[in-house]
Amino acid sequence: MIDTIARHILDLHGFAALAIVFAVPLLESSAFVGFVFPGEIAVLLGGVLAFQHRVSLAAVLAAAIAGAIIGDTIGYAVGRRYGRRLLSARLGRLIIKREHMERAERYLAERGGNAVFLGRFTAALRVIIPGLAGMARMPYRTFAVYNVLGGAVWATAVVLAGYLAGASWQRAAQWASRIGLALLALLVLGFALRYATRATRRYSARLHTFGDRLAAIPPARWARRRFPAQLGWARRRLNPATPHGLPLTAALTAAALAAWIFGGLTQDVISGEGLATLDARVHAFAVAHRFGWLTPVMRTVTWLGSSWVLVPVLVAATIVLLRRSDRRRAGWLWAAYVGAVLLYAFAKPLVGRTRPPAVDLIGAGGGTAYPSGHATQAIAVWGMLAVVVLAGRSSQARARVLAATAVVVLLVGASRVYLGAHWLTDVLAGYALGAAWLALLLALGLRRGDWSAQPAAGLGPRSVP
Repeated sequence: MIDTIARHILDLHGFAALAIVFAVPLLESSAFVGFVFPGEIAVLLGGVLAFQHRVSLAAVLAAAIAGAIIGDTIGYAVGRRYGRRLLSARLGRLIIKREHMERAERYLAERGGNAVFLGRFTAALRVIIPGLAGMARMPYRTFAVYNVLGGAVWATAVVLAGYLAGASWQRAAQWASRIGLALLALLVLGFALRYATRATRRYSARLHTFGDRLAAIPPARWARRRFPAQLGWARRRLNPATPHGLPLTAALTAAALAAWIFGGLTQDVISGEGLATLDARVHAFAVAHRFGWLTPVMRTVTWLGSSWVLVPVLVAATIVLLRRSDRRRAGWLWAAYVGAVLLYAFAKPLVGRTRPPAVDLIGAGGGTAYPSGHATQAIAVWGMLAVVVLAGRSSQARARVLAATAVVVLLVGASRVYLGAHWLTDVLAGYALGAAWLALLLALGLRRGDWSAQPAAGLGPRSVP
């Protein structure tokens, strides 16, 4: 059905095409159309129509952004006015328990801005988060800020993906769906890890009693006799109450996933398939859309991933940490930087990929392209610096620091493509390589007990309220 609708949309042009690009994301969260036809497909196809010169790219961007923002606003208003009445009905009580709903409402009312922003990038959450935010009585000013920001970023990214993919829009749609599912899985994993840790601490006695009853059933007794060492190891690895348990397992899993992504990107680059087929189009688009005011900004931003900036930042952070007798975290900062440099220095000659044409380069650039050293260093160093800063902080402070870190890392990668220093897959591979190294260091730190939840002598105030 989706393919049939997509073919009809691709036959449109002019005002009719813009109306679809506007209406589908609007109806997605306000009328729950997203459960049947995801709004990202219509927005992606709008980018394809712009690529075919049936509509202007600026008009598609405006229609998609407006539809996303207005649709979520309507969903918020509906949830605020009618949501509690619907859940108070018999069907609502069967679907969700009252205490669970009250807990979700408290979370959205207090710290739901991040949920509104991140929910925009996953199809399932995009349909329900605005209504839940309204039902939770989230202040509209807070909702509006994150709604506008999330809608603008999401719509722009999806439209440009369709514009750059052109006739290969099905592949772009598959990648968009996979990214959304991956983000949803990460969000669910994060909430599950947080909930499991809290539940373990709060209901320790009950959980032990339940575990003892479960272990007493015949299949469990047989498994304990047959595989005592293996079950003991699995129990220790999945224990959320200790750093050596579930947190360590999650860190190692993240490192393996990032390494797998790096391997897949490397295969695409060597074979010239997959995402590597988009490199030339993305480069041409970046060169064609350079603006006089944006170029100096990007030339400045790109230094945030350069050793000329990162090393002085690390020296300053090390001085602060040593004054507080925290040598271990200072060592982790330098391990993140040195390891990232060694990894991309080793990987570059193995692939030996040439950079984009020198005539398109703004600034300096030399050597091989894959992976981007700036991207690798940025995610490893700024990510590790965020971990050091976050020691013992409140959840709100953590959200702000992580958001700032993500913005810096993304801007560094975007600047490398904009300035013509790297292909898109160079930057993505740098992110994957740096993330794998960062996750591995976090796992080693958990193993050594360096990332405890206790307030540490990190950067910033010693005491945390």
